[in-house]
Amino acid sequence: MLRGLFVTGTHTGVGKTVAAAALLHRYRQACLRYWKPIQTGIEQDDDTAEVRRLAACREDEIFNEGIRLLNPVSPHLAAERAGVTIAVERLRAVLPADDMIRGELMVDWMRALGLPVLVVARSGLGTINHTLLTLEALHSRALPVAGVMMIGEKNESNRAAIEHYGRVPVVGEMPVFAYLNQAVLAGWSMAELDRQNLLLECFR
Repeated sequence: MLRGLFVTGTHTGVGKTVAAAALLHRYRQACLRYWKPIQTGIEQDDDTAEVRRLAACREDEIFNEGIRLLNPVSPHLAAERAGVTIAVERLRAVLPADDMIRGELMVDWMRALGLPVLVVARSGLGTINHTLLTLEALHSRALPVAGVMMIGEKNESNRAAIEHYGRVPVVGEMPVFAYLNQAVLAGWSMAELDRQNLLLECFR
């Protein structure tokens, strides 16, 4: 049985990579590993390398197998341009046991893994609509949702609305740091992320 989280987001560039690195800092004792099964635009933007840097990962905390595509576009379009077929079965076959999963992939991939989903969302204007639509899509497909992580300036009203109408906990409110490095992210993660340890059961 797989353990871990599937980290997805309401937008491209919302902060999923930083969120994944924060989780590694917060729950390192749970022996997590990071995996991005599909990476597009690999020459310009290597999320795995960024998680390795921000979370100060050892080699055994990174799983680097997967599909790597050059064009910085959606996975289906990058695959089409590269003449590659993305198959859930192919990716599932290379998955090691007991790993934390991250991705912004198709719902079929979420279903195949069966992991609780952590939704990363912006904190500002528009986030209630975007986040609730994302949560509704997950709930309607009976996919388990572990919680929401909000990124940006704190907004108590938006947080309360997401928790109430989305029926999920907000497990962290991460600011946009002026200068982000390992120490800054580790300090925030240990002090502020998932104070009630709601995500811990996902890793056991």
